[in-house]
Amino acid sequence: MRTLKYAILGLISRMPMTGYDITGEFNNNQLANFWYAKHSQVYPELGRLVDEGLLTCQVVIQGEKMEKKLYTITDAGRRELREWLLQEDPLPPTPKDVFRLRMYFSDFMSREEMKNHLHDHVKKHQDKRRYLADIMEQNYQGKAPALGTREYGDFLVLEGAILRETSYIQWLENALEREDAYNGRT
Repeated sequence: MRTLKYAILGLISRMPMTGYDITGEFNNNQLANFWYAKHSQVYPELGRLVDEGLLTCQVVIQGEKMEKKLYTITDAGRRELREWLLQEDPLPPTPKDVFRLRMYFSDFMSREEMKNHLHDHVKKHQDKRRYLADIMEQNYQGKAPALGTREYGDFLVLEGAILRETSYIQWLENALEREDAYNGRT
């Protein structure tokens, strides 16, 4: 399944966009907190979507000579996006996590090395959670937007990302508490 196809259809269904705009959404928007696509992936997919009749492309002159391609979703594209949105998917495989793999083999580390890894990872995830919480506060001030709005979808994904980080931090802190208890410090 070409999931990028549906991400692009969803973005363009909100408003006509250029390939540059779409790449910007993947890099700078809240979308980047859970989905990413490179410039080199976006442009070929746009071409396929035009060939499939799901998007149209209009060349627009910007300034005196610069041309840009503005993509708009077709009715067929809206139908295909809607069908995809309503599909049930099986639970995906567990994502790879290098840090968890290291913890799996922590018996090859000294206790001090493991604690250093754990503390370092707690800080990284706290920083990420703080970053996400700041976005939440700036955009929503603790209140969920109205159902059925673009903002509501953004809010749900952001809330999930904050909970993911909170859970990860709790797991790391539990490991540190066990380590302290093992060493007789608690």
